[in-house]
Amino acid sequence: MLLNNIQIDDTFAEAFNMRGTRVIITAQNLKWAYHAANAMTGFATSVIGCGVEAGIERELSTEETPDGRPGVSILMFAMGSKVLMQQLETRMGQCILTCPTAAAFSGIDGEDKISLGKHLRYFGDGFQTSKLIDGKRYWRIPVMDGEFITEETTGMVRAIGGGNFLILATSQPAALAAAEVAIEAMKKVPNVIMPFPGGVVRSGSKVGSKYKTMFASTNDAFCPTLKGATNTELSPEIESVMEIVIDGLTFEDIALSMKVGIEAICNLGADSGVKRISAGNYGGKLGPHLFKLHDILNGSNS
Repeated sequence: MLLNNIQIDDTFAEAFNMRGTRVIITAQNLKWAYHAANAMTGFATSVIGCGVEAGIERELSTEETPDGRPGVSILMFAMGSKVLMQQLETRMGQCILTCPTAAAFSGIDGEDKISLGKHLRYFGDGFQTSKLIDGKRYWRIPVMDGEFITEETTGMVRAIGGGNFLILATSQPAALAAAEVAIEAMKKVPNVIMPFPGGVVRSGSKVGSKYKTMFASTNDAFCPTLKGATNTELSPEIESVMEIVIDGLTFEDIALSMKVGIEAICNLGADSGVKRISAGNYGGKLGPHLFKLHDILNGSNS
């Protein structure tokens, strides 16, 4: 398949099951809401080393937040419920409780509930108070700038991680510029995050390694400097590959974000230096969710 003279490989991105939650963070203004959210989602690019994958989903207007203040929503994903619960509690205590004027609320409903402020309330040393509003419990924890307000729990849902596509270009600047265009378009899609720095990852990995202690290693087939040393997937003119990884609440959310991102890149045309769009997979052995590039772009992936 060709889109604006850019080749779309007949392949698929392979994704796996995760557990996810959404938290709404508000503050006196957007500046401090972002300070809290950036801290909360720091060191959260990959479950391989971080335990959780997290990112800012979008800004929220004062009409969209529970306390009528400016805010942002963040999404967090982990491989299991226990890890997600532990990471959420730890990050709440270290990143939201500590941030001036910040408050935290549930951003998603789910049959499963996990602690948001339920245990964090003990920081109040007995001075904390609670109130039940419309069946939801909120905690007021005294802190030095006034009070920290937090909802007791948030929902936890089944989600998907690892949707992805690869950008193959004639130079590093061309690959990165295309990735930036894709990310800006994909940020407009709800219910997804791109957890790597700036939404882009250069160190795409494969399962396994020659070293016994490593369960993932560099995706050598897509490394330009290894064309003559490995079974390369790259033609001679390709000198840089960038990957965009997507986590989402549903299959449809990820498929839409991939479609939006790929189309944004193809709108640049082959003169941009981008020659191919591909995807990372492991023959269907890594996860049950297969995002077929051609089907996504034709609107038929399911």
